[in-house]
Amino acid sequence: MRILERYILKSVLLIFLQCLLTFLFLYVLVDVFSHLDDILKHQVSLHILKEYYLAYVPMIFVQIAPIACLISTLYTFGKMNHNNEIIAMRSAGLSIFQIIKTVIIFGALISVLVFWVNDKFVPSSSSLTEKIRGQMESNTKKIQTKEQETISSLSMYGLKNRLYFIDKFSPATNTMEGITILEHDEKQNITKKIVAHKGVYKDKLWRFYHSITYNFDENVQIKQEPQYSEEEIMNIPETPHDFLNQMLHTDFMTISQIDDYLWRLSKSGATTVIRNLQVDLYQRFTFPLTSAIIILLGIPFSFLMKKRATGLSSIGLSIMVGFLYYVLNAVSIALGKAGALAPILAASLSHILAFGTALYLIDRLP
Repeated sequence: MRILERYILKSVLLIFLQCLLTFLFLYVLVDVFSHLDDILKHQVSLHILKEYYLAYVPMIFVQIAPIACLISTLYTFGKMNHNNEIIAMRSAGLSIFQIIKTVIIFGALISVLVFWVNDKFVPSSSSLTEKIRGQMESNTKKIQTKEQETISSLSMYGLKNRLYFIDKFSPATNTMEGITILEHDEKQNITKKIVAHKGVYKDKLWRFYHSITYNFDENVQIKQEPQYSEEEIMNIPETPHDFLNQMLHTDFMTISQIDDYLWRLSKSGATTVIRNLQVDLYQRFTFPLTSAIIILLGIPFSFLMKKRATGLSSIGLSIMVGFLYYVLNAVSIALGKAGALAPILAASLSHILAFGTALYLIDRLP
């Protein structure tokens, strides 16, 4: 690595880390003071507070990494422009790409890191913070895991085009109560309905107790007498782990879990749910690109800054650029979930436009 590349990387990395630490400190400080009354009222221990805010670190990193990249880029090149270093580099025969390539590589590495953290840590961190928040509000002494909770009103789409409605599900005992299963054909007509008082998963099999099975014809009319069973082994491929995962919001799911859920829903006919999940899935892949693209978008602004436009002005400009970028992304995501845009286009539209704009502005640099 050349001296110039080390010089630029050191400046960008230093500002980036300072931004991360500053935003993290401000977030914790503001959140503590905004909930200080509740913390004192429920006598929340320091141990619980530490777990709560440590769980927030991955989420904060994912959200502020793009803005930190933008601020560090604007400040670094803005300061170099202020000191006439850009002019000196250009006079020495360096191209724009040779000057900015270190920052572009840095942004690409941050994007990879954001993708990894967003998929491996953020879902579990989000779930943990929700549980700790509930603990803080109820002042309980023990954090329950998903496996220890009793889930009420669970519904999910399963294999063989089945729709499950369950009143209570206890992962700790692998038990379900108040079970209703609707089985559909490819045209989404009901072919079978199963109602059971209780279901227990044991030896990799579901045993239903006090179950009634209704079979329907093509006109959705009961074609024979309902079949009652005191105890029946059901041919259901879903395990308790599958039911446990499907009650999660997409914010609490990894890419593989969302993809698995989409596969289960693929023949259900639930077009709206499938479309929303597709948008969320594609966004998991495109969102990390924000760090690299927003650096490209900030480079032409930093090169065109006036000599006095450093420091606070770079922060102000980064806020404006970042705000417009995120607004465009939010609008495209909303249009995708409304069906106005294809899911993959909705997740990538803002990035495509920002990337194209950045390349155009960089190409026009003197």
